[in-house]
Formats: sequence, C-alpha cells, structure tokens
Amino acid sequence: MQRSGTIRNKRQEDAVHDLLKSRARSRIYVYLLKKNGARSEQIIKGTKLHPSTVRETLSQMYDQKLIYRKKIKNDSIGKNPYMYYPLSPIEFLKRYANEIEDGLNKIASLAFTKEKTKDYKPVKINIYERVDQI
Repeated sequence: MQRSGTIRNKRQEDAVHDLLKSRARSRIYVYLLKKNGARSEQIIKGTKLHPSTVRETLSQMYDQKLIYRKKIKNDSIGKNPYMYYPLSPIEFLKRYANEIEDGLNKIASLAFTKEKTKDYKPVKINIYERVDQI
C-alpha cells in the first residue's frame, strides 16, 4: 500500500507531466518543490532516476529556466556542487499559459475568416496569485 504522500506526488507529477511532456522532468520538478532545493545526489536518491538521466535532465531544465542553481561552497579539492531550486509554481504556470493560449487561439481561428482573426484572440488565461491578508 502506498503512503498518501507518494500518491499525492504521483498526482502532482502527472499534472506537471502534462505540461513538460517528460516523466523525468516532472519527477525532478515535483521533488525540488517538495524539498525546496536539493543537490543532484539527493535528487537521484529521491526520484529513483538513473544518475545520468538526472544530470542530463537538470542541465536541460536549467537551460530552459525551469530550475535555477547555486554553487555550494566546498572546502575540499574538486568541483563545488550545485543546489538546484525549482521555478515557483506560479511562474511555471504563467510561462505555460502563454503556450496554451497560442495553441487554443490557433484552433479557434479555424472558425473565422482570415481578416476577422488578424488581431482576435478569444482565449486569454489569467493566473492570479493568492494573497493572504493578515
């Protein structure tokens, strides 16, 4: 029997996967959200992904600005490892909302003639941050 945390993470991974189209990326993103940052070795253990998959995926996600990283000061000889942090979920949603809008508006434009659709965008996605007042 799975623990409720594992089920919840699976649901979160599925939701993120719909946007990222990658199991490894979605698993890493959700793990980083849950841990509020981690080193690659921790990500490997926590996600149970192959080490080369994690390192390659972290590099791709960093290039795509889905995560950011900070060097960890290390007194020993060798490379200084990175701590990886996820893009906030709100920023993540804002980024993908534009892509989703574009796709939906392309489909919607099929219903109109070209002169009517030049500047017409029927789909607009708004993402609001919840602001709790004290």
